[in-house]
Amino acid sequence: MRVHLLASTAAPFVAAAPTLAALSFVATFLAVATPAAPAFALDADGVKKVLQTIDDRQRNTGDHKSLVYIQTKEKNREDVVMEAVVYRRDASDQFMILLLKPKAERGKGYLKIDKNLWMYDPTVGRWDRRTERERIAGSDSRRADFDESRLAEEYTAEYKGEEKLGKFAVHHIKLTEKPGADVPYPVTELWVDKETNNVLKRQDVAASGKLMRTVYTPKWKKIFSESKKEDVWYPAEIRIYDEVEKDNSTIVLIQEVDLRPLQENIFTKAWLESKSR
Repeated sequence: MRVHLLASTAAPFVAAAPTLAALSFVATFLAVATPAAPAFALDADGVKKVLQTIDDRQRNTGDHKSLVYIQTKEKNREDVVMEAVVYRRDASDQFMILLLKPKAERGKGYLKIDKNLWMYDPTVGRWDRRTERERIAGSDSRRADFDESRLAEEYTAEYKGEEKLGKFAVHHIKLTEKPGADVPYPVTELWVDKETNNVLKRQDVAASGKLMRTVYTPKWKKIFSESKKEDVWYPAEIRIYDEVEKDNSTIVLIQEVDLRPLQENIFTKAWLESKSR
């Protein structure tokens, strides 16, 4: 069986001074979206098709494993860099995160069972139920940032128009959670690249209408799936800006993706607990 493995070629993830690439990102993605020239607006079916395309491109019919680096910046504190492994089984909606570094966090993890998210702390040997708003390891990231996309299933969409985000022509789509959906925020707005259907920007809004996070995904990659017989896309770089605590931000790098089958019993509390012994 032919298996594609995307190996990491990046250097260790450490804080660095701004580079030309970083400045280019700021110029390209942090610009305020502006209306584009008048164009044919997407109807309800067109918007639904965009969301279904986003979902399908990120979903694998088999398993999904990735190595993730998370760098958190907070005011008056040293940057925290974490390493984790994310496990997914999209066909049965199973999900787990296992923290590897730093040493103080090693063995901690998050496990989704049915619609419940559990967090395990090996220092006390205890599982605690968490909500979808849970900050993963104290960062600005959420479980949904690492999982497969389910936009068409979880949200009702409203087309806001065609806009320009930096140099990109984008669809601006407003999402409102459907009754019974378990999502981090009740309202999310997306800016989707018209050419690639990649989400370049999203903003998460609380029930009060307060903007909570702005998330940019400037870099997307793909890997061929043997089980799906086509490419699976994933965000290789995610930049999250806290809109409440303005000095806080998180960068997530997904540096390795492996789509080979995982152990059958991997998505269990017992398996995760065994990794901390």
